[in-house]
Amino acid sequence: MKKSLLLSCFSLIFLLTACGNKKNKNTAINNNENITVYNFNTIEPLLYSTSNKTKIVNFWAMWCAPCVKELPYLQEYAQKHPNVELLLISLDFPETIEKELKPFLKEKNITAKVVMLDDPDANSWINKIDTNWSGAIPFTIISNKNKRLFFERSFDSVEDLENEIQKNF
Repeated sequence: MKKSLLLSCFSLIFLLTACGNKKNKNTAINNNENITVYNFNTIEPLLYSTSNKTKIVNFWAMWCAPCVKELPYLQEYAQKHPNVELLLISLDFPETIEKELKPFLKEKNITAKVVMLDDPDANSWINKIDTNWSGAIPFTIISNKNKRLFFERSFDSVEDLENEIQKNF
């Protein structure tokens, strides 16, 4: 009797610990449980910073190899600098969210905020963001309330991103 009670207690402790760890592990992933789809008019306000806080907005897609390569660098930089806000704007198709995008983010351990831009009139909104932008991705906006810079290139490392920000902000 004592043996089975002891075994039951250990089993309960193990289950509670395992469930607790699983819950904590998934908390970061919950940031992308609900991915909002915007058109350009509704996403445009999110592209600007109205504070001294540095804001990084990155346009990317799962099919873009340089985009995928730089995502961890952007996320790591934002995690190291709590005063930085990072927004990842996916240009993938909305119908891919559940079966492709969410599993991709989980597999790549991307926990930064991801939203999706679904606006077919790219010729219109690309020029509204930056008249010099060709439309190629990755494309990154780094800004605060006083300054706004555009990068039509991928960042090769966290240090590369850090150097650009230190040099310009």
